[in-house]
Amino acid sequence: MDKVKSFAGDIRDSRIALYMENVSTLYAGEKKPSIFNISLKVRYGDFLLLTGPNGAGKTTLIETALGLLKIISGRVLLFGYHIPEEKYKALHFVSYVPQDFMKSPLEPYTVKDVVAMGLASRKEPFEKLSREERKKVKEVLDIVGVGELINKPIGKLSGGQQQRVIIARALVRDPLLLFLDEPFSSLDPEGREYMSDLFSEINKHGTTIVMVSHDKNYIPHRCNRMVEMMNGKIVRES
Repeated sequence: MDKVKSFAGDIRDSRIALYMENVSTLYAGEKKPSIFNISLKVRYGDFLLLTGPNGAGKTTLIETALGLLKIISGRVLLFGYHIPEEKYKALHFVSYVPQDFMKSPLEPYTVKDVVAMGLASRKEPFEKLSREERKKVKEVLDIVGVGELINKPIGKLSGGQQQRVIIARALVRDPLLLFLDEPFSSLDPEGREYMSDLFSEINKHGTTIVMVSHDKNYIPHRCNRMVEMMNGKIVRES
């Protein structure tokens, strides 16, 4: 955690979790950048909503921050670590709920296996979960409302249930920064309202959140910033 608190020399503001400066990125095999000259600061405690039409670059922005795409210009700092060079250090503090989460009906992993994968990067290969970690897996499944499914194969669950499990996998890490890409997409109205309140509560207790969502009927009440994208660029901030 010392690194998290001591990167002011890089960007002169130790309260910034994500810093992007004039960033353009490229998907493999493509010649045209997917996002252009993006500059963005996400401060500790922010709850930032990314909006815009399909193809605007919202998911690309998140993938760039996570070090998954080639940066062709600019720089990205995540908790002071340079991305992508130091991404494995930075990702220790981050969780990500992707938009594409559905598993095949033949997927053999159980719900508890999938959630436990959220802890894998913090353990040695083949190291078993501790008693406290097993307890944590059960707790987060209860929190997202699918605790009774803990031993079920994830591929046998409905889309909404799978989405809750993937959210639990992200939360089990107690992240400092949580990226959510369309986290309401497979939930019914009741589930969307519940998750909206849950994300607000998580943010209230200190987790910085960057969320992509088209559904403005269920914007968590703690959202304090909105960034609108179009054609790979940020066109409005509020």
